[in-house]
Amino acid sequence: MAPLFGECTFAFVPSSLLTPTQISSFTQILEKHGGTVLEPADDGSIRIEEDVTHIISNTIDFRQFTDSQAYMIPVVTHQWISSSLHRGKQAQVRPHSPDPRMIFSQVTLSCADLPVIDKETIIGATLALGGMESPDVSRLTTHICALTMDHPKCQMALQKKLKVKIVLPHWFEDCFKLGKRIDETPYLLPDPEILLADPSDDIGFPETKNLEGATDANPSPESFPPVKGHVEPSIIFQGKAVMISSDLNITKKAHAICRSRITQGGGQMVAQVEDCDMYICQYRDGPDYIKAAQLGKDVGNLAWLMHLISRNEWTSPLRRLLHYPVPRGGIDGFQDLRICVSNYGGESRIYLENLIKACGATYTKTMKTENTHLITARDSSEKYEAAKDWGIETINHLWIEESYAKCEKQPVTVGKYAHFPPRTNLGEIIGQTFFDEAQLRDKFYPGGAAVRKSSPRAAKKRKILDAAQDNAYKSGPAEGAVIGRQEHRDFDVLQDEADEYADKTRKQFGVSAPPGDEPFATPARHMPVRGKENETPTARSTGGRSAKSKALSNLQRIAPDIALYEKEKNRKSKDGMWGGKRAADMLDRDQAARTSSPAQADDEVADKRAAKRRRSSKPDGVIKVMLTGFSRWLNDKHKEDVEKRKLRELGIHIVSENQSCDYLAAPFMVRTVKFLRTLAKGVTILSSDFIETALTDGTAPDPKDHILVDEENEAKFGVSLQTAVSRARANNGNLLRGLPIYCTSGIRNGPESFQPIVQANGAQFLTYNARSGTTIKPTTAEEDGGAAPDPVYLLTSDTAEEKKLWPKFEAMAERGHMEPRIVAADWLLDVAMTQRVSFDEKYLAVNFFKH
Repeated sequence: MAPLFGECTFAFVPSSLLTPTQISSFTQILEKHGGTVLEPADDGSIRIEEDVTHIISNTIDFRQFTDSQAYMIPVVTHQWISSSLHRGKQAQVRPHSPDPRMIFSQVTLSCADLPVIDKETIIGATLALGGMESPDVSRLTTHICALTMDHPKCQMALQKKLKVKIVLPHWFEDCFKLGKRIDETPYLLPDPEILLADPSDDIGFPETKNLEGATDANPSPESFPPVKGHVEPSIIFQGKAVMISSDLNITKKAHAICRSRITQGGGQMVAQVEDCDMYICQYRDGPDYIKAAQLGKDVGNLAWLMHLISRNEWTSPLRRLLHYPVPRGGIDGFQDLRICVSNYGGESRIYLENLIKACGATYTKTMKTENTHLITARDSSEKYEAAKDWGIETINHLWIEESYAKCEKQPVTVGKYAHFPPRTNLGEIIGQTFFDEAQLRDKFYPGGAAVRKSSPRAAKKRKILDAAQDNAYKSGPAEGAVIGRQEHRDFDVLQDEADEYADKTRKQFGVSAPPGDEPFATPARHMPVRGKENETPTARSTGGRSAKSKALSNLQRIAPDIALYEKEKNRKSKDGMWGGKRAADMLDRDQAARTSSPAQADDEVADKRAAKRRRSSKPDGVIKVMLTGFSRWLNDKHKEDVEKRKLRELGIHIVSENQSCDYLAAPFMVRTVKFLRTLAKGVTILSSDFIETALTDGTAPDPKDHILVDEENEAKFGVSLQTAVSRARANNGNLLRGLPIYCTSGIRNGPESFQPIVQANGAQFLTYNARSGTTIKPTTAEEDGGAAPDPVYLLTSDTAEEKKLWPKFEAMAERGHMEPRIVAADWLLDVAMTQRVSFDEKYLAVNFFKH
């Protein structure tokens, strides 16, 4: 019998939602069941073209998400692994997508007393938007859709105390109409607010995390919150070149703050668009903006830059509307509008005020008869009633968000813009609208073929963007989302003609794919249509067909997708459910074929040379190097000063431990604080021969010729140095994120020797002396939701005083429902060196110090 994950090749994306510690555990599980887990590439990225069958990520905020859409590689959360293990077969990928546009991801639905057509429509649309259907109620069921509590399914859920939400069908209806998932609470049986409460009663302003760092398109860098305590600098810019446009119009002090944060994080500032990876500007115009966008650079504004710095995690500037440069003069059709806001509070109100101004309209705090529009989160307020009396258009925030995202004013007659679910404040779904890159390109940077012709990298980026857009849903709630599919060796999503692809789809799945307009189009996806969007919402009812009079036509529209979906789900293949060789590497083969022309070959060589220069050169001609284990200047301060001056003349600056650097130079792999702390940042490690050669020859050698090779210590530590560096770049300084690490105050060499290593890898460091202030809060297993206890570490040596602390630490950890691990410091040093969280009982103090 084939292993569960045989034929599967996985890549993980570390993030705050999926820590390297968790990745280490899941890697062991996948490999135990026959799966292959790829190490990161040299730059820390996913080896996306090496037959990756699944990307495990709990977020879509990673640099290669668009690539995964182009190659149609399934991106699933870690729960896909658990679900597969539970079922004994590979789970469907759609219900485990981290894409927020799949609004019913993680929903397992069981329907109770509903009319047949209502039931089929709700199930079909839920499946299409990432949910699953369960005929029977089980512990995996998350929602029961019912009209009353009398149905046996509802009674069984109550008797067995299942963690399931029993909701009215109105909840699904409102989610379908809005294209967003709203809170279920007002729809919960047995006492649903939408039927019992007065619709005009007050509702508190909801909290939302979607607007974090994205309420103002032009914030001041001087408003960065002050750093409290020790915080390692953000390394999101490691190896990246950033260009800041002059149109930001910020002060010299603000510019200096940005430069400092970027360079401290391992990045560099450049002055030419061709040399940058990220281009920061305020407006969507000017030759530099257009060129950067056409070359496929990451183009964002100051708010996006500050967001990256503060979170130290990647997010696309197209993910949040006010992270992208604003249109100078606004969006056509908004200039004469006067817009007021009601029922939005806090950051939501600030965000809407700035979005209204970015569109080119006038924002007014108070509403008068001169106002043209009222944006409201509910259909209940004094402003709302006045707007109705004065004939002012009343819509929710989706109207202005989608107008801004699509770069044109949307008609207010679209149904979802005037839909206000009772007992729901729509502020809870604000900030969930993405930009449409195709609309941006058509409006602000069309063409660009000549620019891309000189840059194969830019040409490939354009192809990937186009393929991702062709693979995506074209309309509906999941517009822009892509669900990866099973791969077959004769499929090439970037090369097949539409008719060929439709024919192959018919042969493989028994369902024809509609032919597309582009040569690499994949089967078109049609989302369920929820009736005419400009109709007035029907009155609510708890019986009959509720508001689903158009259910049959809806079901007919989504039937082909459901049929295809079921075919994919049930299909058995010798290559494994989601296995098979990836064909989409044709991008590279196409490029290789095109270079058969001498002129094109010269273009590619020139581009590669330019890229090589950009990677190896600094804007000011300086290479910053940190040294560790370097004995040349030992006990000879005069020689050190003389030779450091000589190195500076060669453009090589030796920096101290607390400064950012481009390279770390060492004679071999050493477990010093400098080495391990700098390794955590993903800095390239050179042999100290680099310095010796520079001093001997009187010229700066090429760093690539002096990459440290240390086979003896690689065997000793069980990891190649390049692999450790690649892992560090993927971990982004967060190897130990979420782990509390305590250290005895009397540990050999002192806590200060280990604190920088712990903090450089993202963990919280605490000194333990069995006194108040360093205790773990007492917690029960029930309060932890029944989860297994997390580990907590105590670094220690074997002195008598330290041994007295061990039982006290164990008792404290157990009271906090945590697993105590009292370990020798070697555990930390080895984990930091390999850049992978692992544990072996040999590190336990009782074993390590036994002899």
